[in-house]
Amino acid sequence: QVHLIESGGGSVLAGGSLRLSCSVSRPTSRYSNYCLGWFRQAPGQERVGVAAIDSNGPTNYGDSVKGRFTISHDRATNTLYLQMNNLKPEDTAMYYCALKWGGWKPPPLADTEYQHWGQGTQVTVSS
Repeated sequence: QVHLIESGGGSVLAGGSLRLSCSVSRPTSRYSNYCLGWFRQAPGQERVGVAAIDSNGPTNYGDSVKGRFTISHDRATNTLYLQMNNLKPEDTAMYYCALKWGGWKPPPLADTEYQHWGQGTQVTVSS
């Protein structure tokens, strides 16, 4: 019943920027509490939490992206964003958005907490 669709991935040079979007479709009222997160997985590596946001506003970031990435949620359009600045080759990965029911402070970065997932969008950063 929850549908998440990522977009905005692509190829960029190191130091460049991308903004990922995730269209969130929920069957419930926006008054329900939830967390939305961005995760990434590089080939041969584990899926890692990048950033998360609670429906009430608090955010959480992985150490490797703090100061470079910003997560936001436009409630009017039900769109989750990940603004990625100063991209590095190690940011290259498939990026996924996900939703978990219930609000957390801070919102979790553990992928095991999330119930619904998008299909992913590829980000490639080259030198």
